[in-house]
This record gives sequence, structure tokens and C-alpha cells, in this order.
Amino acid sequence: QEQLVETGGGLAQAGGTLKLSCKTSARIFNNYAMGWFRQAPGKEREFVASRAVGGERTFSASSVKGRFTISGDHAKNTVYLEMKNLRAEDTAIYYCAAGWRLWNEEDLTTRDHYSVWGQGSQVTIAS
Repeated sequence: QEQLVETGGGLAQAGGTLKLSCKTSARIFNNYAMGWFRQAPGKEREFVASRAVGGERTFSASSVKGRFTISGDHAKNTVYLEMKNLRAEDTAIYYCAAGWRLWNEEDLTTRDHYSVWGQGSQVTIAS
């Protein structure tokens, strides 16, 4: 079974930077849109950022716009989430996800359209 393997979580100070990585197979990277979602304690899992196949189309939630950037490395079959100017409210478990050839904005930002999920990576921001 193909997997999404996340790395890079941890503890950071408010205002700091963290970068999450999500490594997958070539088949998934080349055929699936990739997204990042997060879930804080007691809250629903919410959309953070996404990237259509090829990377030309990207979307991010208003709460992270201008601070978080999603990108991909075709040679490594890896998608990244670079998080800058971190805030305490960014504390959550972050999940990488893949959805078969999602393209329009609604599909790319909707959790239920993603069928493959990573194990999650804890991000904790100390204020």
C-alpha cells in the first residue's frame, strides 16, 4: 500500500519557522493533488494548503496565507509545507493527504476529496 510519510514536526517558538515534508511514491506524486490539513485538540480537521498535480495551482487557507507555503520536489517525490511567523494557534497535528487529480479550488480545499493520508506530525508553538 502506498504511503505518505511525514517528517519535520516539532516544537518552535512563536515567530519561528518549521518545514514539514511529505514523501510519497512517484505514482502518487505525479497523479494526485497533495494537501496539508491540521487538527487542533477538540477541533475538526481543517484545510491548510494544497497543490494540484504539476504544482501550478496552489491554495492556502486565509489563516495561513502569507505565512505558509506549499511546494513540491519532483525529483524526490516530496511535498513540503514551509511555515513562517508561527503562532500559538498553529499548534496542531498536521496531516499530508493526496487526492486523485483534484483540480478546482473546491476539490483542492475539501478534506473529503482526499483519499490517502499520512500518519500526522505534531507541531507545537510556544508563545
